[in-house]
Amino acid sequence: MLRYSPFTALLVLAVPVLCGLAGTLLPAFGYLPALGGTSFSVQPFDTLFMQTGIWRSIAQSFFIGLTSTALAVILVAGFVAAWYGTRLFKKVQYLVSPLLSVPHAAAAFGFAFMIAPSGFFARLFSPWLTGWERPLDLLIVNDQLGLALIAGLVVKEVPFLLLVTLAALPQISAIKFSHLTQSLGYGRMAGFLLSTWPPVYRQIRLPIFAVIAYASANVDMAIILGPATPHTLPVRLVGWMNDPDLKMRFMACAGACVQILVTGFALLVWTLIERVTGVVSRKLAAKGNRYTRDWGVRVTASVLMTTSALIVFGGLLVLALWSVSGLWQFPNTLPNNLSLKNWMRALPGLSGPLVTTIIIGGASVAISIIITLACLVREQQTGRSGGNRALWLLYLPLLVPQIGFLFGLQLFLLSVNAIASWTALIFAHVVFVLPYVFLSLSAPWRAFDKRYDSIGAALGASNWRIFWHIRAPMLLRAILAACAVGFAVSIGQYLPTLLIGAGRFPTITTEAVALGSGGNRRIIGIYAFMQMMLPFVGFLLASILPALIFRNRRGITGF
Repeated sequence: MLRYSPFTALLVLAVPVLCGLAGTLLPAFGYLPALGGTSFSVQPFDTLFMQTGIWRSIAQSFFIGLTSTALAVILVAGFVAAWYGTRLFKKVQYLVSPLLSVPHAAAAFGFAFMIAPSGFFARLFSPWLTGWERPLDLLIVNDQLGLALIAGLVVKEVPFLLLVTLAALPQISAIKFSHLTQSLGYGRMAGFLLSTWPPVYRQIRLPIFAVIAYASANVDMAIILGPATPHTLPVRLVGWMNDPDLKMRFMACAGACVQILVTGFALLVWTLIERVTGVVSRKLAAKGNRYTRDWGVRVTASVLMTTSALIVFGGLLVLALWSVSGLWQFPNTLPNNLSLKNWMRALPGLSGPLVTTIIIGGASVAISIIITLACLVREQQTGRSGGNRALWLLYLPLLVPQIGFLFGLQLFLLSVNAIASWTALIFAHVVFVLPYVFLSLSAPWRAFDKRYDSIGAALGASNWRIFWHIRAPMLLRAILAACAVGFAVSIGQYLPTLLIGAGRFPTITTEAVALGSGGNRRIIGIYAFMQMMLPFVGFLLASILPALIFRNRRGITGF
């Protein structure tokens, strides 16, 4: 059975994407017999480009995706260059996993509650510093330029890019490079950026592409933080796809094709930026300047990184506060009173989405971890990892905009009468959970000391017994951590749940985003806080269970 595990992973990752792309492309050119489209035409594109504000929506998606990614990469590169190997850097490392576990929608709500004119920042400095007795009439959240959305994406994507950077640094002996450049008289940042960052960047290039694809085609954060008149292109596409007039689906699929082109063009521009940056860095290195006066830049990098982390944690704290707040008028910093009445009123409606979220997340994680372990065991047996081709396959669902193939996948499932079923929805989540589970577990698995396997084999144990009694127990912490990452990814899935579930499987995420259009901050705080707590519980169990299971076997600490 193990010999078929790589083929199974290929089916799970590639087939839904390819079928979805085909299902999007055909209606985009007018062919969908179920809705009367029996011939090919470009009418859907003509209709799309006649929509009011469509070019602005397209430009916003491109600008937001590229700008937010560039800012996140600059912040991560600057911070790592400034503080790698220091005590501050080690402290920040411990915050990466908690920050990464926060779902995008929860982070967006927390960020909105912090920066809004009546948000916590304004309350904190009013009226004693600002003199404001009432909120200013300013459009900060949902601004026309998408600055709030860009800032929210930067804050949320920095932990992911920092995590993949941390994984890449040991592979290139970054500490040795740092010591070498400093011995040659280079400043800490200049030495790192000129010598260490280029090989690190090559390691994290695919994850950066995935960030561009996500940021340019994001829906849930764009609904909460993004421009409203008009919305970004992905948000408008979801509205057209759910329109009661089924003929709108032709235009929605055409728009999905345009979104794929927008993301592809953003990736093309990014590669041009890479080349220009490479030329500039080589010229700077050839000049021989040491750039030793970098203390101000180093402090700025640490302040920005710390601020981004505080914004996420602060936003989550404000969400929790709103969920139990009574009367909280502006400019009061804290509520007049705290109460659990909000929770008591919300619990009856919360229980259904909560159970659905846990079932989908648990099932998708279970399937993903089985496929991942099977592939890794097969890799161990054959000694072949698949190389760059396997890596591109893993990132395929992350590099193709969700909205670009989920529309087509929805239409395909409709044609085979499989839409809005538990099976379809769970496997739609697996498409996005599996890459994260595999990437989280593959490094600890490959770093495992194979001498333990050899000792087991020398004692006459079979391969399966070695796996269950030696490797699996010793890697239990890493396996559970990968499951926690996958569970967090599943909880944050908005678009797959909405489209493949056809609105019949409300989860904490879909309900939270839907409530975002209302003005009840207390209910929003409850759902967003619950959305944040579920991944936290997953990571907590991943930390506690190995200690409980092996409490009498101190030699097994996990990797």
